[in-house]
Amino acid sequence: MGVSVGSVATRMAGEKVFGRSVDQEALANDLKVALGGLKGPLMKVAQIMSTVPDMLPEEYVRNLMELQTNAPSMGWPFVKRRMNSELGIDWRSNFSEFERVACYAASLGQVHKAILHDGSSVACKLQYPDMASAVEADLKQLKLAFAVYKQYDKAIDPSEIHKELSARLREELDYELEAKHQNLYAHMMSGESAVYIAKVVKSLSTNRLLTMDWLDGQPLLSIADKPVGMRNEVARNMFKAWYVPFYFYGVLHGDPHLGNYSVRDDGAVNLLDFGCVRIFRPEFVKGVLDLYRALKDGDEELAVLSYKTWGFQNPSKDLIEVLNHWARFVYGPVMEDRTRKIEETNAAVYGAQVAAKVHAELRKIGGVTPPREFVLMDRAAIGLGSVFMHLNAEINWYRLFQETVGDFDVTELENRQAEALEKAKLSRPD
Repeated sequence: MGVSVGSVATRMAGEKVFGRSVDQEALANDLKVALGGLKGPLMKVAQIMSTVPDMLPEEYVRNLMELQTNAPSMGWPFVKRRMNSELGIDWRSNFSEFERVACYAASLGQVHKAILHDGSSVACKLQYPDMASAVEADLKQLKLAFAVYKQYDKAIDPSEIHKELSARLREELDYELEAKHQNLYAHMMSGESAVYIAKVVKSLSTNRLLTMDWLDGQPLLSIADKPVGMRNEVARNMFKAWYVPFYFYGVLHGDPHLGNYSVRDDGAVNLLDFGCVRIFRPEFVKGVLDLYRALKDGDEELAVLSYKTWGFQNPSKDLIEVLNHWARFVYGPVMEDRTRKIEETNAAVYGAQVAAKVHAELRKIGGVTPPREFVLMDRAAIGLGSVFMHLNAEINWYRLFQETVGDFDVTELENRQAEALEKAKLSRPD
Protein backbone atom coordinates (compact mmCIF):
# COMPACT_ATOMS: atom_id res chain seq x y z
CA MET A 1 0.00 0.00 0.00
CA GLY A 2 2.80 2.41 0.93
CA VAL A 3 4.74 1.81 -2.27
CA SER A 4 1.71 1.86 -4.57
CA VAL A 5 -0.04 4.93 -3.16
CA GLY A 6 2.92 6.75 -1.65
CA SER A 7 3.59 9.02 -4.60
CA VAL A 8 -0.09 9.98 -4.84
CA ALA A 9 -0.18 10.79 -1.11
CA THR A 10 3.03 12.83 -1.42
CA ARG A 11 1.53 14.96 -4.20
CA MET A 12 -1.65 15.47 -2.15
CA ALA A 13 0.44 16.54 0.84
CA GLY A 14 2.43 18.89 -1.35
CA GLU A 15 -0.74 20.67 -2.35
CA LYS A 16 -2.04 20.89 1.23
CA VAL A 17 1.20 21.88 2.96
CA PHE A 18 3.12 23.85 0.35
CA GLY A 19 0.28 25.13 -1.80
CA ARG A 20 1.58 23.42 -4.93
CA SER A 21 -0.75 23.33 -7.89
CA VAL A 22 -1.94 19.78 -8.61
CA ASP A 23 -4.00 18.45 -11.52
CA GLN A 24 -6.83 16.81 -9.56
CA GLU A 25 -8.06 14.81 -12.55
CA ALA A 26 -4.59 13.37 -13.11
CA LEU A 27 -4.20 12.71 -9.39
CA ALA A 28 -7.54 10.91 -9.25
CA ASN A 29 -6.54 8.79 -12.24
CA ASP A 30 -3.21 7.90 -10.62
CA LEU A 31 -5.04 6.88 -7.43
CA LYS A 32 -7.35 4.66 -9.49
CA VAL A 33 -4.37 2.97 -11.16
CA ALA A 34 -2.58 2.46 -7.84
CA LEU A 35 -5.62 0.96 -6.11
CA GLY A 36 -6.51 -1.09 -9.18
CA GLY A 37 -3.07 -2.62 -9.19
CA LEU A 38 -3.41 -3.64 -5.55
CA LYS A 39 -6.61 -5.68 -6.14
CA GLY A 40 -8.20 -7.33 -3.11
CA PRO A 41 -10.10 -5.70 -0.21
CA LEU A 42 -8.32 -2.34 -0.44
CA MET A 43 -9.80 -1.86 -3.88
CA LYS A 44 -13.23 -2.61 -2.42
CA VAL A 45 -12.84 0.42 -0.16
CA ALA A 46 -12.47 2.61 -3.24
CA GLN A 47 -15.55 0.98 -4.79
CA ILE A 48 -17.64 1.77 -1.72
CA MET A 49 -16.36 5.35 -1.50
CA SER A 50 -17.26 6.03 -5.13
CA THR A 51 -20.78 4.65 -4.63
CA VAL A 52 -21.92 7.16 -2.00
CA PRO A 53 -23.07 10.42 -3.66
CA ASP A 54 -21.19 13.61 -2.66
CA MET A 55 -18.61 11.70 -0.59
CA LEU A 56 -15.73 12.58 -2.91
CA PRO A 57 -15.00 15.30 -5.50
CA GLU A 58 -16.46 14.54 -8.93
CA GLU A 59 -13.13 13.72 -10.60
CA TYR A 60 -12.33 11.11 -7.94
CA VAL A 61 -15.79 9.54 -8.15
CA ARG A 62 -15.54 9.36 -11.94
CA ASN A 63 -12.18 7.61 -11.84
CA LEU A 64 -12.81 5.32 -8.87
CA MET A 65 -16.13 4.15 -10.32
CA GLU A 66 -14.16 2.50 -13.08
CA LEU A 67 -12.73 0.13 -10.46
CA GLN A 68 -16.20 -1.40 -10.09
CA THR A 69 -16.00 -3.13 -13.48
CA ASN A 70 -13.08 -1.65 -15.40
CA ALA A 71 -10.12 -2.07 -13.08
CA PRO A 72 -6.75 -2.88 -14.69
CA SER A 73 -7.04 -6.50 -15.84
CA MET A 74 -4.38 -9.18 -15.97
CA GLY A 75 -3.09 -10.30 -19.37
CA TRP A 76 -3.33 -13.44 -21.45
CA PRO A 77 -0.47 -15.33 -19.73
CA PHE A 78 -2.43 -15.20 -16.44
CA VAL A 79 -5.65 -16.24 -18.21
CA LYS A 80 -3.98 -19.29 -19.74
CA ARG A 81 -2.42 -20.34 -16.44
CA ARG A 82 -5.71 -19.97 -14.56
CA MET A 83 -7.74 -21.83 -17.18
CA ASN A 84 -5.11 -24.59 -17.44
CA SER A 85 -5.13 -25.10 -13.69
CA GLU A 86 -8.95 -25.13 -13.41
CA LEU A 87 -10.09 -27.00 -16.55
CA GLY A 88 -6.94 -28.71 -17.78
CA ILE A 89 -4.49 -28.12 -20.60
CA ASP A 90 -7.16 -28.62 -23.28
CA TRP A 91 -9.54 -26.07 -21.73
CA ARG A 92 -10.03 -24.30 -25.07
CA SER A 93 -11.92 -27.35 -26.38
CA ASN A 94 -14.86 -26.37 -24.15
CA PHE A 95 -15.45 -23.14 -26.09
CA SER A 96 -15.94 -22.23 -29.72
CA GLU A 97 -14.72 -18.71 -28.87
CA PHE A 98 -12.98 -17.19 -25.86
CA GLU A 99 -12.15 -13.48 -25.72
CA ARG A 100 -8.51 -12.90 -24.78
CA VAL A 101 -9.14 -9.46 -23.20
CA ALA A 102 -11.25 -9.21 -20.05
CA CYS A 103 -14.53 -7.35 -20.51
CA TYR A 104 -14.81 -6.63 -16.77
CA ALA A 105 -12.23 -6.57 -14.00
CA ALA A 106 -12.82 -5.87 -10.32
CA SER A 107 -11.24 -6.44 -6.92
CA LEU A 108 -10.88 -10.23 -6.75
CA GLY A 109 -11.24 -11.41 -10.33
CA GLN A 110 -11.91 -10.56 -13.97
CA VAL A 111 -14.54 -11.69 -16.46
CA HIS A 112 -14.03 -12.96 -20.01
CA LYS A 113 -16.84 -13.46 -22.49
CA ALA A 114 -16.91 -16.79 -24.31
CA ILE A 115 -19.20 -18.79 -26.60
CA LEU A 116 -20.02 -22.45 -26.07
CA HIS A 117 -20.34 -24.95 -28.92
CA ASP A 118 -24.14 -24.69 -28.79
CA GLY A 119 -23.85 -20.97 -29.57
CA SER A 120 -24.75 -19.67 -26.13
CA SER A 121 -22.72 -16.84 -24.62
CA VAL A 122 -21.19 -17.25 -21.17
CA ALA A 123 -19.21 -15.19 -18.70
CA CYS A 124 -16.07 -16.78 -17.23
CA LYS A 125 -15.01 -15.22 -13.94
CA LEU A 126 -11.36 -15.92 -13.11
CA GLN A 127 -9.92 -15.30 -9.66
CA TYR A 128 -6.62 -13.40 -9.55
CA PRO A 129 -3.54 -15.26 -8.30
CA ASP A 130 -2.59 -15.24 -4.61
CA MET A 131 -5.85 -13.62 -3.55
CA ALA A 132 -6.04 -15.71 -0.38
CA SER A 133 -2.68 -14.30 0.74
CA ALA A 134 -3.72 -10.75 -0.23
CA VAL A 135 -6.98 -11.01 1.72
CA GLU A 136 -5.25 -12.38 4.83
CA ALA A 137 -2.61 -9.65 4.67
CA ASP A 138 -5.25 -6.94 4.33
CA LEU A 139 -7.30 -8.41 7.18
CA LYS A 140 -4.24 -8.30 9.43
CA GLN A 141 -3.72 -4.65 8.51
CA LEU A 142 -7.40 -3.96 9.14
CA LYS A 143 -7.19 -5.61 12.57
CA LEU A 144 -4.20 -3.42 13.41
CA ALA A 145 -6.04 -0.31 12.20
CA PHE A 146 -9.08 -1.24 14.31
CA ALA A 147 -6.86 -1.73 17.37
CA VAL A 148 -5.34 1.73 16.91
CA TYR A 149 -8.80 3.23 16.33
CA LYS A 150 -10.13 1.61 19.50
CA GLN A 151 -7.35 3.20 21.56
CA TYR A 152 -8.31 6.78 20.73
CA ASP A 153 -12.04 6.46 19.97
CA LYS A 154 -14.30 4.43 22.26
CA ALA A 155 -17.53 5.17 20.38
CA ILE A 156 -17.58 1.86 18.48
CA ASP A 157 -15.85 -1.39 19.40
CA PRO A 158 -14.97 -2.86 15.97
CA SER A 159 -14.13 -6.39 17.15
CA GLU A 160 -17.33 -8.00 15.86
CA ILE A 161 -17.15 -5.91 12.68
CA HIS A 162 -13.72 -7.37 11.94
CA LYS A 163 -14.97 -10.92 12.55
CA GLU A 164 -17.88 -10.41 10.16
CA LEU A 165 -15.85 -8.75 7.40
CA SER A 166 -13.17 -11.43 7.72
CA ALA A 167 -15.68 -14.25 7.34
CA ARG A 168 -17.43 -12.68 4.36
CA LEU A 169 -14.18 -11.73 2.56
CA ARG A 170 -12.82 -15.26 2.92
CA GLU A 171 -16.09 -16.60 1.54
CA GLU A 172 -15.73 -14.38 -1.53
CA LEU A 173 -12.65 -16.39 -2.52
CA ASP A 174 -14.70 -19.61 -2.71
CA TYR A 175 -16.34 -19.64 -6.14
CA GLU A 176 -18.01 -22.99 -5.42
CA LEU A 177 -19.78 -21.31 -2.52
CA GLU A 178 -20.64 -18.36 -4.74
CA ALA A 179 -22.20 -20.74 -7.26
CA LYS A 180 -24.42 -22.11 -4.47
CA HIS A 181 -25.38 -18.55 -3.51
CA GLN A 182 -26.23 -17.84 -7.15
CA ASN A 183 -28.44 -20.93 -7.34
CA LEU A 184 -30.09 -19.89 -4.08
CA TYR A 185 -30.93 -16.48 -5.56
CA ALA A 186 -32.30 -18.07 -8.72
CA HIS A 187 -34.70 -20.03 -6.52
CA MET A 188 -35.66 -17.07 -4.32
CA MET A 189 -36.25 -14.69 -7.25
CA SER A 190 -38.07 -17.15 -9.51
CA GLY A 191 -41.33 -15.26 -8.93
CA GLU A 192 -39.87 -11.85 -9.81
CA SER A 193 -39.99 -11.35 -13.59
CA ALA A 194 -37.94 -8.12 -13.51
CA VAL A 195 -34.88 -9.54 -11.69
CA TYR A 196 -32.51 -11.80 -13.62
CA ILE A 197 -29.98 -14.26 -12.18
CA ALA A 198 -27.48 -15.96 -14.49
CA LYS A 199 -27.51 -19.77 -14.54
CA VAL A 200 -24.25 -21.36 -13.42
CA VAL A 201 -22.52 -23.77 -15.83
CA LYS A 202 -21.46 -26.31 -13.23
CA SER A 203 -19.26 -28.39 -15.56
CA LEU A 204 -17.09 -25.34 -16.30
CA SER A 205 -16.87 -23.99 -12.75
CA THR A 206 -14.36 -24.66 -9.96
CA ASN A 207 -13.20 -23.06 -6.73
CA ARG A 208 -11.42 -20.28 -8.68
CA LEU A 209 -13.40 -20.24 -11.94
CA LEU A 210 -17.11 -19.45 -12.22
CA THR A 211 -18.84 -19.85 -15.59
CA MET A 212 -22.41 -18.64 -16.05
CA ASP A 213 -24.88 -17.44 -18.66
CA TRP A 214 -24.07 -14.06 -20.16
CA LEU A 215 -26.60 -11.33 -19.23
CA ASP A 216 -26.80 -8.22 -21.39
CA GLY A 217 -27.26 -4.93 -19.55
CA GLN A 218 -26.04 -1.38 -19.12
CA PRO A 219 -24.42 0.28 -16.08
CA LEU A 220 -26.91 1.85 -13.71
CA LEU A 221 -25.57 5.36 -14.23
CA SER A 222 -26.30 5.08 -17.95
CA ILE A 223 -29.98 5.67 -17.15
CA ALA A 224 -29.38 8.55 -14.72
CA ASP A 225 -30.65 11.04 -17.33
CA LYS A 226 -33.60 8.91 -18.50
CA PRO A 227 -37.24 9.94 -17.78
CA VAL A 228 -38.27 9.61 -14.15
CA GLY A 229 -40.65 6.74 -14.99
CA MET A 230 -37.76 4.59 -16.20
CA ARG A 231 -35.60 5.49 -13.20
CA ASN A 232 -38.45 4.71 -10.81
CA GLU A 233 -38.99 1.32 -12.46
CA VAL A 234 -35.32 0.41 -12.01
CA ALA A 235 -35.43 1.56 -8.37
CA ARG A 236 -38.47 -0.63 -7.68
CA ASN A 237 -36.76 -3.63 -9.23
CA MET A 238 -33.59 -2.99 -7.23
CA PHE A 239 -35.67 -2.77 -4.05
CA LYS A 240 -37.28 -6.13 -4.84
CA ALA A 241 -33.92 -7.72 -5.73
CA TRP A 242 -32.56 -6.91 -2.28
CA TYR A 243 -35.55 -7.15 0.02
CA VAL A 244 -37.65 -10.04 -1.30
CA PRO A 245 -34.80 -12.43 -0.38
CA PHE A 246 -34.33 -10.72 3.00
CA TYR A 247 -37.93 -10.63 4.21
CA PHE A 248 -39.03 -13.93 2.66
CA TYR A 249 -35.88 -16.03 3.13
CA GLY A 250 -33.60 -14.17 5.55
CA VAL A 251 -30.91 -13.78 2.88
CA LEU A 252 -29.16 -10.55 1.88
CA HIS A 253 -26.78 -9.55 -0.90
CA GLY A 254 -24.31 -7.55 1.18
CA ASP A 255 -22.46 -5.67 -1.56
CA PRO A 256 -24.74 -3.25 -3.44
CA HIS A 257 -22.00 -1.26 -5.21
CA LEU A 258 -22.61 -0.11 -8.78
CA GLY A 259 -20.61 -2.93 -10.41
CA ASN A 260 -22.78 -5.69 -8.99
CA TYR A 261 -25.86 -5.16 -11.13
CA SER A 262 -26.80 -3.92 -14.57
CA VAL A 263 -29.99 -2.60 -16.19
CA ARG A 264 -31.83 -4.18 -19.10
CA ASP A 265 -33.61 -2.18 -21.82
CA ASP A 266 -37.03 -2.64 -20.18
CA GLY A 267 -35.87 -1.51 -16.72
CA ALA A 268 -35.40 -5.02 -15.35
CA VAL A 269 -32.13 -5.59 -13.49
CA ASN A 270 -29.42 -8.23 -13.66
CA LEU A 271 -28.16 -9.09 -10.18
CA LEU A 272 -24.48 -10.04 -10.35
CA ASP A 273 -21.64 -11.28 -8.13
CA PHE A 274 -22.86 -13.41 -5.23
CA GLY A 275 -19.63 -13.60 -3.27
CA CYS A 276 -20.88 -11.44 -0.39
CA VAL A 277 -24.15 -13.04 0.76
CA ARG A 278 -25.38 -13.14 4.37
CA ILE A 279 -27.89 -15.69 5.69
CA PHE A 280 -29.68 -14.38 8.79
CA ARG A 281 -31.53 -15.98 11.67
CA PRO A 282 -35.30 -15.65 11.09
CA GLU A 283 -35.52 -13.95 14.51
CA PHE A 284 -33.10 -11.26 13.31
CA VAL A 285 -35.36 -10.43 10.35
CA LYS A 286 -38.35 -10.28 12.69
CA GLY A 287 -36.35 -7.83 14.80
CA VAL A 288 -35.94 -5.56 11.77
CA LEU A 289 -39.71 -5.37 11.32
CA ASP A 290 -40.34 -5.09 15.05
CA LEU A 291 -38.07 -2.04 15.19
CA TYR A 292 -39.94 -0.51 12.25
CA ARG A 293 -43.22 -0.93 14.14
CA ALA A 294 -41.63 0.32 17.35
CA LEU A 295 -40.47 3.54 15.71
CA LYS A 296 -43.79 4.02 13.95
CA ASP A 297 -45.89 3.44 17.09
CA GLY A 298 -43.50 4.89 19.68
CA ASP A 299 -43.23 1.49 21.41
CA GLU A 300 -40.06 1.71 23.52
CA GLU A 301 -40.29 -1.86 24.89
CA LEU A 302 -40.54 -3.32 21.38
CA ALA A 303 -37.51 -1.26 20.30
CA VAL A 304 -35.46 -2.65 23.21
CA LEU A 305 -36.56 -6.18 22.30
CA SER A 306 -35.53 -5.60 18.67
CA TYR A 307 -32.02 -4.48 19.56
CA LYS A 308 -31.60 -7.43 21.92
CA THR A 309 -32.78 -9.76 19.17
CA TRP A 310 -30.09 -8.33 16.89
CA GLY A 311 -27.42 -9.05 19.48
CA PHE A 312 -26.91 -5.74 21.28
CA GLN A 313 -25.98 -6.73 24.84
CA ASN A 314 -28.02 -5.17 27.68
CA PRO A 315 -28.78 -1.91 25.83
CA SER A 316 -29.26 1.01 28.19
CA LYS A 317 -31.95 3.66 27.73
CA ASP A 318 -29.31 6.13 26.54
CA LEU A 319 -27.98 3.65 23.97
CA ILE A 320 -31.49 2.91 22.71
CA GLU A 321 -32.08 6.64 22.14
CA VAL A 322 -28.86 6.95 20.14
CA LEU A 323 -29.53 3.82 18.09
CA ASN A 324 -33.08 5.01 17.42
CA HIS A 325 -31.70 8.26 16.02
CA TRP A 326 -29.77 6.31 13.39
CA ALA A 327 -32.70 3.93 12.81
CA ARG A 328 -35.10 6.82 12.12
CA PHE A 329 -32.69 8.04 9.44
CA VAL A 330 -32.47 4.61 7.79
CA TYR A 331 -36.18 3.77 8.10
CA GLY A 332 -37.32 7.31 7.28
CA PRO A 333 -38.36 6.78 3.63
CA VAL A 334 -40.63 3.81 4.48
CA MET A 335 -42.36 5.59 7.38
CA GLU A 336 -44.41 8.06 5.32
CA ASP A 337 -47.25 7.11 2.97
CA ARG A 338 -46.36 9.51 0.15
CA THR A 339 -44.24 9.74 -2.98
CA ARG A 340 -40.79 11.15 -2.22
CA LYS A 341 -37.10 10.87 -2.99
CA ILE A 342 -35.10 8.49 -0.81
CA GLU A 343 -33.41 11.50 0.80
CA GLU A 344 -35.04 14.94 0.72
CA THR A 345 -32.43 16.89 2.64
CA ASN A 346 -28.90 17.65 1.46
CA ALA A 347 -28.20 14.09 0.26
CA ALA A 348 -25.01 12.50 1.64
CA VAL A 349 -24.15 15.62 3.62
CA TYR A 350 -27.20 15.09 5.83
CA GLY A 351 -26.35 11.41 6.23
CA ALA A 352 -22.84 12.35 7.30
CA GLN A 353 -24.26 14.81 9.83
CA VAL A 354 -26.55 12.14 11.31
CA ALA A 355 -23.65 9.68 11.48
CA ALA A 356 -21.43 12.27 13.16
CA LYS A 357 -24.09 13.07 15.75
CA VAL A 358 -24.66 9.37 16.48
CA HIS A 359 -20.92 8.84 16.78
CA ALA A 360 -20.53 11.73 19.22
CA GLU A 361 -23.41 10.50 21.37
CA LEU A 362 -22.02 6.96 21.43
CA ARG A 363 -18.70 8.32 22.66
CA LYS A 364 -20.48 10.19 25.48
CA ILE A 365 -22.29 7.12 26.80
CA GLY A 366 -19.25 4.83 26.67
CA GLY A 367 -19.56 3.26 23.23
CA VAL A 368 -21.21 0.20 21.70
CA THR A 369 -20.18 -3.12 20.15
CA PRO A 370 -22.24 -3.62 16.97
CA PRO A 371 -23.20 -7.32 16.62
CA ARG A 372 -21.94 -9.25 13.60
CA GLU A 373 -25.29 -9.66 11.86
CA PHE A 374 -25.89 -5.91 12.03
CA VAL A 375 -22.82 -5.07 9.91
CA LEU A 376 -23.90 -6.18 6.42
CA MET A 377 -27.56 -5.25 6.94
CA ASP A 378 -26.54 -1.67 7.72
CA ARG A 379 -24.05 -1.60 4.85
CA ALA A 380 -26.65 -2.90 2.39
CA ALA A 381 -29.27 -0.37 3.53
CA ILE A 382 -26.90 2.57 3.10
CA GLY A 383 -25.46 1.24 -0.16
CA LEU A 384 -28.87 0.66 -1.69
CA GLY A 385 -29.99 4.09 -0.54
CA SER A 386 -27.01 5.51 -2.43
CA VAL A 387 -28.23 3.72 -5.57
CA PHE A 388 -31.66 5.33 -5.23
CA MET A 389 -29.98 8.72 -4.75
CA HIS A 390 -28.01 8.21 -7.97
CA LEU A 391 -31.27 7.39 -9.75
CA ASN A 392 -33.01 10.39 -8.19
CA ALA A 393 -36.05 8.13 -7.97
CA GLU A 394 -39.41 9.38 -6.69
CA ILE A 395 -41.46 6.55 -5.21
CA ASN A 396 -43.92 5.85 -2.45
CA TRP A 397 -41.35 3.82 -0.50
CA TYR A 398 -43.88 3.13 2.26
CA ARG A 399 -46.24 1.27 -0.07
CA LEU A 400 -43.38 -0.53 -1.84
CA PHE A 401 -42.12 -1.68 1.55
CA GLN A 402 -45.57 -2.86 2.67
CA GLU A 403 -46.09 -4.67 -0.63
CA THR A 404 -42.71 -6.40 -0.31
CA VAL A 405 -43.08 -7.42 3.33
CA GLY A 406 -46.69 -8.53 3.05
CA ASP A 407 -48.14 -10.50 5.97
CA PHE A 408 -44.81 -11.36 7.54
CA ASP A 409 -44.70 -14.54 9.57
CA VAL A 410 -41.42 -15.63 11.14
CA THR A 411 -42.37 -19.33 11.13
CA GLU A 412 -43.14 -19.23 7.41
CA LEU A 413 -39.81 -17.47 6.81
CA GLU A 414 -38.02 -20.20 8.77
CA ASN A 415 -39.69 -22.93 6.69
CA ARG A 416 -38.97 -21.18 3.37
CA GLN A 417 -35.37 -20.57 4.39
CA ALA A 418 -34.78 -24.19 5.40
CA GLU A 419 -36.23 -25.46 2.12
CA ALA A 420 -34.24 -22.98 0.00
CA LEU A 421 -30.95 -23.69 1.80
CA GLU A 422 -31.44 -27.41 1.44
CA LYS A 423 -31.99 -27.06 -2.31
CA ALA A 424 -28.86 -24.94 -2.65
CA LYS A 425 -26.88 -27.26 -0.33
CA LEU A 426 -26.14 -24.40 2.03
CA SER A 427 -26.31 -23.88 5.78
CA ARG A 428 -26.76 -20.74 7.86
CA PRO A 429 -23.48 -19.35 9.24
CA ASP A 430 -22.87 -19.29 13.00
